[in-house]
Amino acid sequence: MKPSLQLRLSQQLTLTPQLQQAIRLLQLSTQDMQQEVALMLSENPMLELAEESAGAFHAEPRSSAVATGDETVRDHADDRGADNFGGEATDWNIGGGLPHNPDDEDETYPEQAAEQASLREHLHDALAVSTLDDNDRRVVGLLIDALDGNGYLAQDLGELAGMLPGELGITLDDLETALVQLQHLDQPGLGARNLGECLALQLKALPEDAPQRDLAICLVTHHLELVAAHDFAKIKKLLRCSDDELRAAQHLIAGLNPKPGAEFDQTVADYVIPDVVIEKHNGKWRARLNAEAMPKLRVNQIYANILQQRGDNNSSQLSTQLQEAKWLIKNLQQRFETIQRVAQAIVDRQGNFLEHGEIGMRPLVLREIAEVLEMHESTISRSTTQKFMLTPRGIYEFKHFFGSGLATESGGTCSSTAIRELIKQLVSAEDTRKPLTDSRMSEILAQQGIVVARRTIAKYREALHILPVNLRKSL
Repeated sequence: MKPSLQLRLSQQLTLTPQLQQAIRLLQLSTQDMQQEVALMLSENPMLELAEESAGAFHAEPRSSAVATGDETVRDHADDRGADNFGGEATDWNIGGGLPHNPDDEDETYPEQAAEQASLREHLHDALAVSTLDDNDRRVVGLLIDALDGNGYLAQDLGELAGMLPGELGITLDDLETALVQLQHLDQPGLGARNLGECLALQLKALPEDAPQRDLAICLVTHHLELVAAHDFAKIKKLLRCSDDELRAAQHLIAGLNPKPGAEFDQTVADYVIPDVVIEKHNGKWRARLNAEAMPKLRVNQIYANILQQRGDNNSSQLSTQLQEAKWLIKNLQQRFETIQRVAQAIVDRQGNFLEHGEIGMRPLVLREIAEVLEMHESTISRSTTQKFMLTPRGIYEFKHFFGSGLATESGGTCSSTAIRELIKQLVSAEDTRKPLTDSRMSEILAQQGIVVARRTIAKYREALHILPVNLRKSL
């Protein structure tokens, strides 16, 4: 085959570093974005926080243009031209501070929250101040270390005794004695070997004259499965008790803690910084950017002047860092403008939710917002992931307002969120002695013109963590 040269034309999309940064910033959460900005501030001397936000992060009042959704915020770094290099700060605000100066004697530091002791640490502390002798403390300490996160001793005492080295001289009787001591060391229920024993320990700690205390102890010790199944008829037949007696015993059991050790290992929940704030102005809902989530950055004028005096703007490292600083400022501006536009488009379509709650939610998909804003669906997806809005009804992720819909007899649609709210309302208002079945709730919604299959009701009920009809029944 004779070799030859061929010329072909092809198209290829190449993402510039600036576009890659813009995409990455858009998909980041507010906390991750702030970490990204902090990293850029530490690496790029051309970038700095504005003086009024350098000491601490705080909310800045927003201009009326942004508050009313008018997208007229300008990129100051580009508008000032090449001769100025950005001495003014753009209108973005982020939390942060300057490096610590050891000479600042008046500097104050925020108090750190005390770390909560774990379950084992708490029990070992209680054991240290107990009246037990050293040998008993040693055996009880072994059992404390064997507890699980809920405070249960899941391991069999016989197996545990067989695992211990013989030179310790700890017998099964020693472990059984130590278990009783552990169960009375701190709050009742810790050290139980199963749920029934855990509940019984808590009941035995109540005053002896508590109404139907003995009946409740009998129920959790011997008939816990019947209690869980709400099989009240069989319980009354076996124990020969009245409705009032069983109701009083059930009330005692319902007030117990089935996982007494879990409270010691609770972690502090992460806080959420809303990206936008929803307010009502002149009868219309408006999405306003949250100043506390916005970095207020500017180009460092000192380094910019040095670069200008050198005259080597096209080759030096400072020139590259200057361009990167301007890119970051512009991309942050674009990020918040996009988030604000998407939030406003959501609010325009979910006004009934803001007025009436979950029951007013309408079906909404990403494509609908993308078509209105003339953006790609992937851009809308990035703008709604881990982005939050503060509304009069609480803080919600943008994606909370999206959901499929079900047909109604009138030819319209009803969102799945609204249907779940209707199910919650039906269950909350039902007669607990005759709770509503999934089929009955489907019939009630059909009477309101909303066609929902029984299996769909069951799926939504389970998603709402609502028990089935037999477990919602009470005396």
